[in-house]
Amino acid sequence: MLAAQKMLVLLCVGISLAHDSITPAQLKNIEETLKELKRENEALRSFTKDLSDKLESIQADNKAKKVAFSAGLLASGSQQFGPFDTRETLIYQKIFTNTGNAYDSNTGHFTAPVNGVYFFRFYAHGHPSKQMAVSLHKNDQIQCSVFSLKPETNANGSNGVVLSLQKGDKVYTQLWENSWVFDDESSYTSFSGFLLFPL
Repeated sequence: MLAAQKMLVLLCVGISLAHDSITPAQLKNIEETLKELKRENEALRSFTKDLSDKLESIQADNKAKKVAFSAGLLASGSQQFGPFDTRETLIYQKIFTNTGNAYDSNTGHFTAPVNGVYFFRFYAHGHPSKQMAVSLHKNDQIQCSVFSLKPETNANGSNGVVLSLQKGDKVYTQLWENSWVFDDESSYTSFSGFLLFPL
């Protein structure tokens, strides 16, 4: 019986109660109708909660799929980095975009928020007579690099790669030992990446 029909039955019974005394059969019918209404109400609440949970899950998945960042090495001013005795992670401070907050400007690390295929590109700028060498790493493994050995003029290097990442994998760039890179407000040295599609 539909809820509206049951409400109509209860209304009719209520009207009859106003005129006559209720019979045991009517009382039993009212109790059964109330129990059925309660069951249907609980089922409706459960259905509504399931829909709400599914909607939240879909929204979370869609949010996790929106991943893109781009950053320059310096937030302001100009500076030459290096040389160092060991390889050093470059920490990019000038955030152009960080949708999904997967890039950490405190560590220079991009951390994959979901399993997926990602694209990364980095640029490095060097000055004359100075070695410029930078590598992109996935966790502790070099994926690709740029290198210029003491150029006669300014040197620019760029490389990019498509990587399959698991949630929690880290991608970052490192300056090689005994190497230099330069950056200023024009953001010659930068790092970018985005999710192509989830897996």
